[in-house]
This record gives sequence, structure tokens and C-alpha cells, in this order.
Amino acid sequence: MACATGNAAEAFADWLQPAGDENTIVFEAGRVEASVGPLPTANLSDGVRLTSGDRMAGADNATYDPAKFAIFLTGNVQYRDPNTQIVSDSAEFSYSTGRIVFEGAEFRLGSNAARGAADALEINRAGTLSLANVSYTTCPPDSNDWLLESGNIDIDTNAGTGTARNVKLRFQGVPILYAPFLSFPLSDARKTGLLTPEIGSAGRSGNEISVPWYWNIAPNYDATFTPRLLTDRGLQLGNEFRYLTRRNEGAAQVDYLANDDLFGDSRLLLAYSHRTQFDNGWRQRINFRQTSDSQYFEDLGGSLSASSTTHLNRAMTFDYLREHWSFLARIQDYQTIDDAIVAEDRPYQRLPQLTLRGVWPERHFGLRYLLDSELTYFYRDTGTTGWRLDAAPQVEWPIERAGWFVTPAVMLRHTQYGLRDTASQVSTNPSRTLPIGTLDAGMFLERTVGGVGLLQTLEPRIRYVHIPHRDQSDLPVFDTIIPDLNFVQLFRTNRFLGADRVTDTDQLSVGVTSRILNASSGEELVTATIGQALYLSEQGVRLPDQTSDVGESSDYIAEMRFLLYENVNFEFGHQWGTGSNGTTQSEARLQFRPAQDRVLNLAYRFRRGALEQGDLSWSWPLTQRWRFVGRYNYSLRDDKTLEQFYGLEYESCCWGLRLVSRRHISTRDGTRDSSIGLQLVLKGMTSVGTAADKLLERGILGYTPDL
Repeated sequence: MACATGNAAEAFADWLQPAGDENTIVFEAGRVEASVGPLPTANLSDGVRLTSGDRMAGADNATYDPAKFAIFLTGNVQYRDPNTQIVSDSAEFSYSTGRIVFEGAEFRLGSNAARGAADALEINRAGTLSLANVSYTTCPPDSNDWLLESGNIDIDTNAGTGTARNVKLRFQGVPILYAPFLSFPLSDARKTGLLTPEIGSAGRSGNEISVPWYWNIAPNYDATFTPRLLTDRGLQLGNEFRYLTRRNEGAAQVDYLANDDLFGDSRLLLAYSHRTQFDNGWRQRINFRQTSDSQYFEDLGGSLSASSTTHLNRAMTFDYLREHWSFLARIQDYQTIDDAIVAEDRPYQRLPQLTLRGVWPERHFGLRYLLDSELTYFYRDTGTTGWRLDAAPQVEWPIERAGWFVTPAVMLRHTQYGLRDTASQVSTNPSRTLPIGTLDAGMFLERTVGGVGLLQTLEPRIRYVHIPHRDQSDLPVFDTIIPDLNFVQLFRTNRFLGADRVTDTDQLSVGVTSRILNASSGEELVTATIGQALYLSEQGVRLPDQTSDVGESSDYIAEMRFLLYENVNFEFGHQWGTGSNGTTQSEARLQFRPAQDRVLNLAYRFRRGALEQGDLSWSWPLTQRWRFVGRYNYSLRDDKTLEQFYGLEYESCCWGLRLVSRRHISTRDGTRDSSIGLQLVLKGMTSVGTAADKLLERGILGYTPDL
């Protein structure tokens, strides 16, 4: 028997593994007793450390057994790698396979602060852990508020997933779940298996339970199957398939409810979205949604915005982009799901729509050439149908200098129709040709506000438009509307949106914007804009259902955003007419957000003859652990509540709870619906109950789900 200390461990390591191997084991020990011979043995003591790559094991003592190709560690055994920490009574390290078996082990997983204990724990070179008679939690060492107990758990720290058998989930010591098999995440990695069920009240549909199953088909393909039981309606089956390739991405959805007990028939929703980017510059996009009936979103949509849906878009588009021009080809249809919309008011199909647009800057004499053209066939079962060609070549002369610009431009706009199913006295080939002249000018002025580190800008703009009058009463109206007035619309050439009408006007649009910025950070502290259009001649062109005159000027448009204080933001938009016209529409929003976990929103919206609403929403801590959340949306015009929900959130170190009660208008005829949602969040594991966090994120501007 020979004794060695200190550097003698290096010679001992050479016996275990050839030098230079990527799995070389480096030993350090205070004392080594080794025997030399065909089967060398060794005892290491006074503190032992084994290092292999980014893995390290340590103990008070170690024994080398050449017959088993193993090292036995005893006394204060510890193991560490980038994802795992283990403390145990003893361990066996098989250096030929890289496998380590711990007895009486406690472990920590660094990815999400998970920890646990096991009678036996095995870890291999690939980073996979196998545990027997194990308990697992993400709570801190002094707390076991929730605990996963299992006869056997396999954990893949690299993939960030775990699987357990004979599982019992305890919350506050009470069993709340048992499963013969359970898969759970350690990270955001995708993995095939059951997702967390959602349980709650669905109002008019009764109680609800959804049990999604996720299928990780391939790195670029996946699918989710969601059985959804509505106790008053029946079983709905939801399916979503997603894909992503080098050129393509998209998703397909099919939701089917057979024999709805309340509706009296089966319900179906189909949805498909797709996008292709070809190597030659072409792109393809497909958007399609179809539902079985007009009440689908009211009964099964689950939100106020979904229940107000009136049309579903179905379109396929090809487009091609170059440096100076672009081409688009589209076929488009809509499913109208609001039965109150009569056939004469439903949108036309575009079969097809072709557009060609181009911009050629910096040509001879500094001129810029533009082309905007469209050829579309409009079809509908009722009313006039046919082709429309609209072409608008334009020449601009932009003059730009430091602090100002002037851009005169001329345009010739020609529109030609080929119509069918027209009234007998209306031509089947009407046309319209208009010369259009514009002059656009603006300035950009700035100054520093002395001594306070602020920068103020003044940005006035004026634009003149001349369009002569043409009688357009014989032209059909396929897709033309008068859009809401805003600051962008104020400076558009045509007050109509669409090619079926071009206004006749001598119009002078005037506006000014001023900003105050922090000169050092560039943060915008205040922005204020005001503008109006003056009509220097009477306008005679109008839509068939238009009754009001344009007048001598447009409404005033004013917009303002400013930082009232460090954590208080205010936004305000107002449109009002001259004389006795009064306010047309107005909107204001105040947000107070002193910290990431607290926000208070107050909003007001008004539109003459249509709506007047107040909206209050908040998320605010009551104590260190409790938070009060809610929203109250009220119609002042109708004297009724549109939506209200109130909730409490509780958060501890490793779990959280959300309880939300909601009452809202769920149908277009004003029918109300109520629901209660309870969501238990086990951090680093799962959530149980309803997806209350989605409702809060949608309803409270600035809400952050900290649980």
C-alpha cells in the first residue's frame, strides 16, 4: 500500500480517464491513499472534489472501486451543474457512463427556483434526473404551500420539462389533483401533453370546463385540441393547427358544437390565416373566417368586442414589391352575420381587385412622379354590379430646405365604369375625369427653453386643394364612405374615402403642432395639435344618403398629450363645429401609474348621436399580497352599464389566486350575461380554473399579470 497526498490525485485521475478526453475527470483531495497494480484502488479524504466539464461533485470522503468503474462519495455530498444543485447523504458516481445516483437527496433546479427531495435521485451526463418517492415545489425552503408528490419523476433540465407518475398535487396540505401521469414545464419549452384545464361559469351557457391537449408535432408544427363542456349547451370541440416553414406560416382553426341545447342546432366556426414569402419578391396572404349562424359570437365568443362583430372577412391577396412600384391582386368577400343589415347595405365582393402604385422621385428638374391605379369588379346579389377603373397619375415638385418645405402638385384622375343591373335611365359606361391641383407647405421651428433643459418645436402646415365640380350623380357607390374627421383626414385631397366620389372644392387646410421635449433624453413631455379646413367655394358632390351640407369650414380638430406629473399621463382629443354646431366627438383619458404593479385609468368618450361613455379601470395593491382589480364601463347616453368586473388577486412567494366577477352586455340586442372566474396559479407549475388574467389584460390598460 502506498500513500500519497496533494498532487498524487493527478496521477490517480490518469488511471480513471485518458488525458485529453472531453469527459476527463479532475480530482482534488486533501489526502489520497492509493494502491498500484492491475486494479488500483484508492480512498480519498479530508475534502474531495470531482470536476468534469461544467459538472462538479464534492464530499468529505470518496472511495474508488475499479471493479464497478465507480466512485462512492460519503459525508456532506454535494453536486452542481448549470441547472441543478443536489445535497445528499451518499452518492455513487459511475465515471464510465457519467451516471450519478444519490441516496436521501435534496435538490434545486436553477431555471425556476424549483426544489424537492427524493429517497433516490439519479442524474446522467445528458442532464436528465430520475427521482423515486419524490416531493417537488417552487416554494421557498420554509414553505410548502403547494407540493407535488409522486412515486417517480423524470426531469429533463435541458429541455425544461418533467414527467411524473402516480401524482398527487397538494395545496395548503389538501389534495386537489390526482393523476396517474402528469407532464409539467420547468421553462417555456413546448411539450406534447395536456394543458391546464379551465373551469368556471359561462353565464347563459351554464358552467364551463375546457381541457386542452397540446401536440408538439415538430419544431415548426403544432396543434391544440380543446374539448369545452358548456353544461347548458353541450360539448364543443376546438382544434387549432399552426405551421412555420422558411417561406410559409399560418394557422387553421375549427370549433364545432353539435346540437346546441339552447340554440337548437349545431354551431361551427372556421378560421384560416396564411402567409407566404416567395424568393422572387411575391407575397401571398389568406384570411378566412366563417361561422354557422349570426349569434355564434354572442353565445360563444366570450367578449364584448366579439359579440359586436357584424362582418367576417374572407380574402386572398398576392402582392409584389419593388423599389419604386408595387402590385396587388386580391379577391375578397364578407360574411354578414348581423341579420339587421339588409341586402342593399351589405358590402360588395371584389372579384378581383388589382392595384398598381408607383413613386419615382428625383427625376428631371427635381420632379417626383406618382401613380395610383385600381381595377376592381364589384359583385353582389342585389343592386348594381360591374367593373371600375380608377387611375390617378401625379407630378410633384418638392422643394425642401432646412426648417421648411413647399410641394406643388398636379394630378389627373380618371374613373371609368362598366356596369350591369343598372336603372334604365342610367348609363352602363359612365366616367369621370378631373384635374386636381394642390400646394402643400410647412415649417419646423425649434427653440430651447432657457435654463430648464427643454426643447420646444412649432410645426405649422398649410395645404390648398382645388378640384373642379363634376356631376357624379350617375356613378354608383360600391365602397365609398365619408370617414371620421381626424388630423390626417384634414389634409387629404379627397374628403371621401373610395373612388366613387371625388369632392369639388377650393379647400385650405391649416394646422399647427407644438411639442415640448426633454433636450437630453428626447422624451416627449407635451404634444398639442389643432387644425381646421376652410372651404372657399360651395361643395355640391355628395353621397346618395348624405343630407347635411358641408358648410364653409370643417370642424376644428384638437389633440393633446402631456405628462402631468412623473406618473400621470393625459390624452385628449376633441372635434367641434363653429356657431351652434357644438361638439361632434370627444375623447379623454387619464392614466396614473406610479409603479409597475399599480395603475388607474379614467376615460370618457362622446360621439354626437351615437354614444357617450365613461370608463374606469384599475389594478391597485391593498396590502403587500392583495390587489384589487376592476373595470366599470357605463353608457351615459343609454343610462346603463355596458361592462363591469371586480376582482381580487392574492400573491405569495410561490402561488397566486384571482377571483373575478363579471357582468356585461353579450348580444347586439342588449342581453346581459354574468360569470365568475377563479384562477389558482402555482408558480413554475401551472394554473387551475378560468383564464381570468386574459380578461384583466384586455379590460385594464397597463395591467401586468405578476402572478
